[in-house]
Amino acid sequence: MALTIGVPRETAPGEARVALASDAARRLVRKGCEVRVEQGAGERAFISDADFEAAGCHIVDRAEALASGAVCTVSGLDASGLDGLASGAVVLGLLRPLDDTTAVEALAARGATAVAMEMVPRTSRAQRMDALSAMSTVSGYRAALLAAFRLPQFFPLLTTAAGTVRPARVLVIGAGVAGLQALATARRLGAITAGYDVRAAAREQVESVGASFVELDMETADQEDAGGYAKALAEDEAARQVEALAKVLPDYHVVITTALIPGRAAPVLITARGVAGMRPGSVIVDLAAANGGNVEATRADEEIVASGVTVLGPTNLAAEMPTHASEMYGRTVAAFLLEFLDDEGTLNLDPEDEIVAGAVVARDGEIVHPRVLAALAPA
Repeated sequence: MALTIGVPRETAPGEARVALASDAARRLVRKGCEVRVEQGAGERAFISDADFEAAGCHIVDRAEALASGAVCTVSGLDASGLDGLASGAVVLGLLRPLDDTTAVEALAARGATAVAMEMVPRTSRAQRMDALSAMSTVSGYRAALLAAFRLPQFFPLLTTAAGTVRPARVLVIGAGVAGLQALATARRLGAITAGYDVRAAAREQVESVGASFVELDMETADQEDAGGYAKALAEDEAARQVEALAKVLPDYHVVITTALIPGRAAPVLITARGVAGMRPGSVIVDLAAANGGNVEATRADEEIVASGVTVLGPTNLAAEMPTHASEMYGRTVAAFLLEFLDDEGTLNLDPEDEIVAGAVVARDGEIVHPRVLAALAPA
């Protein structure tokens, strides 16, 4: 029996993406799946119902999309969506289980299997399913454009009849996927770029996109975990890092911060004192705003001016480029489903498989992921 795959319209405020674009849906249809797309699900990403129909999908109402064997979402389901789930459904999405366990607990209570796409392990086999990296690419790109738009000067060097305009200097803190994309984009816009990260491997990555690596006047051990993410610094190391960063911030017109630690509040790297030391008119884009922010002054989804510096705290930049973001995200979702779909149309999520073990956070009415269980444990 063919697997039924539902694609409901996203209901989160400001969310313009759709969980499967037509190209990814076509791959699933060719595999024998029945893909049910809620009417209008892709319109905010400029993907029409006709595009989905041309890919072999069925355009249905919300109830039918939710009553599918696998339900593909971007940011999970609201209460009404949960009520419409079929028994034993598999729900895939960016569920943020380490930041807010409420959504995962609700899915477990419904008996659903919850697949958190951001928890897919960073392995070569799972690379095609790496939704977090895909969306971080979009966010880093948009962050550089946002900074260029808000900065009251040019990014590139210009030689004009009115004289020479010096290029902007851009610092990116955190050299993960978002940070590297921000660096690459800022450099393409003509800025002089530099990057900083606590991970030893980051130097080569920063330099690979044409940026210089910032050396802070402090000593720390390599702060990279087994998954390639930055680890939290000890309290005294973190304090020294803040002081060291404050000394270099005045050299830059733009600072983009991307530092996140999975399952924890974002580390504060720039205090009010650090902002006050920057040049008036400078711009900070804090990509960690959804997790509290790397900048003391950050307010989620707000623009504030502190000491003459514009501080922006966008929480969902990927939704601002919904067409390509939907295509990229949808390909990771389709890759996950196709990896575990057998010839009979059954989705076999073997808990012994390393990808399944990393991404499935709830099944059979229980939370099963050890890191989520740890987040639920009393302090």
